[in-house]
Amino acid sequence: MLNTPHDLDTATLDDLKRLVLSLVEEVGRLRADNAGLREEVARLKGLPAKPKLKPSGMEKKTERTEVKRRRKQKRRGAKGLDAKVTETRVIAAPAPAGARFKGYQDFLVQELSVSRRVILLRRERWLLADGSLLVAPLPAGIGGHFGPDLQRFVLAQYHQGQTTVERLVGLLNAVGIDISKRQVVRLLIADKRAFVAEADAVLTAGLETARWVTVDDTGARHAAQNQTCTQIGDDRFAWFRTRPSKSRLNFLDLLQAGNRAYTINPAALWKAGSLVISLCVDGPLHRLAGIG
Repeated sequence: MLNTPHDLDTATLDDLKRLVLSLVEEVGRLRADNAGLREEVARLKGLPAKPKLKPSGMEKKTERTEVKRRRKQKRRGAKGLDAKVTETRVIAAPAPAGARFKGYQDFLVQELSVSRRVILLRRERWLLADGSLLVAPLPAGIGGHFGPDLQRFVLAQYHQGQTTVERLVGLLNAVGIDISKRQVVRLLIADKRAFVAEADAVLTAGLETARWVTVDDTGARHAAQNQTCTQIGDDRFAWFRTRPSKSRLNFLDLLQAGNRAYTINPAALWKAGSLVISLCVDGPLHRLAGIG
């Protein structure tokens, strides 16, 4: 039992402190007893025991992550850009009289320049002896009034950057490109055989030089239809093509990379011979001849 004074108003400060300490100890003891009784009741009722949770270690993990992040930030810098310097500027310092020149302190800055270039192609014209006119052809890669770099930018912003046509037109007009919405749409949907041929060349080169190849396909929505996107590649290249079918014949057609060629080898001849025998013995040719 606690030794409490009869009149708390007349108790001294030391008495009150001793009383508070004894009450705190008593409350702790009662809580421990209560917890023990609860565990005993749960054991008698067959209830699951209180789980013993280990420290999560999130604080230590966070500390290690922060240390790694700081170390990574320390390692980062512009050292790898030394070999890619495209412009050098000398910044003069207001040196006072009597100072000695001690060289330079380099500071690398990466900058982006987006500007319009209008190129005038003056194509030579020659009048031939037969009266016809010979005009110099356009350079490779130029098939219209928009250069190949501009076409790549439009395709990348639309397909990879998920930029709408309206915003793409506004962006190009903001940097000075004179282009309309219809012209942007034409760049996106016009004849892209050159891009398809380039992609097929990547697949051909990859298959010829790859030590191993992985293949995967997944469902893809194209032209409001459910189709299949097939991926072929290794650790050096990746090639994608979307088709309505995912059959074996479609896969064999994809492996040809646009080259619709077939090889006549002993295996193909054997297969063809087996097919002819099947048609003659068990197929419509057998019934047509009236055999059996």
